[in-house]
Amino acid sequence: MPEKSSVFDMIGPIMIGPSSSHTAGVVRIARAAITILGGIPETAEITFYNSFARTYEGHGSDRAIIAGLLDFKTDDKRIKESLDIAKKEGLKYTFKSVGNASTFHPNSIKLKLKRGDRSVEVLGESKGGGMINIAEVNGFKADFTASSHTMIIYADDVKGSIAFIANVLANDQCNIATMSVSRKGKNDLACLVIEMDSGVRDVTFTYLNSLNWVKEVIYIPEIG
Repeated sequence: MPEKSSVFDMIGPIMIGPSSSHTAGVVRIARAAITILGGIPETAEITFYNSFARTYEGHGSDRAIIAGLLDFKTDDKRIKESLDIAKKEGLKYTFKSVGNASTFHPNSIKLKLKRGDRSVEVLGESKGGGMINIAEVNGFKADFTASSHTMIIYADDVKGSIAFIANVLANDQCNIATMSVSRKGKNDLACLVIEMDSGVRDVTFTYLNSLNWVKEVIYIPEIG
């Protein structure tokens, strides 16, 4: 059954132009990435793929991605001056382009971000109308839209862990919309991505982080 479209999908978000794919979607990819990182990065390596590689300068995707890394929203008028603002704020960035990456979505961006001793690598796809898909996080398959409350949990691949986490969230009245799991190998590090209809309480977040087989819990609210 095909996915249902919303009015948001058809008309797109309130944004600074020229294009929802090249501007709004790009801003949202960057804002999701800095949430995963835990703040505005100090350095960023940005790679545009396929159609983005050919059009990112002319369509303003370069300004949009930097605006998102500075945590500007899609309707922020400062997007047009984001490159200058980044220099003033000390954000160091580089742009790369790969024009023929056949395994990637046509509008793909990879972000390698660093802040202090923390670094993340995020692969995002701009789907049109401001909608996005975060395809990978740190080499793990992710596939979440950032339109719902999302948790990323890195944990040891132990028996019963998925059911346990789902039960903890159920006790916090969190309704799970989607859940996906990827892992490096059997009994190795696993990555659990959960999209929920509502957020989690701080006590639940703290409890999950305290489990000895859980390595890290990242919470990503709805990204506008």
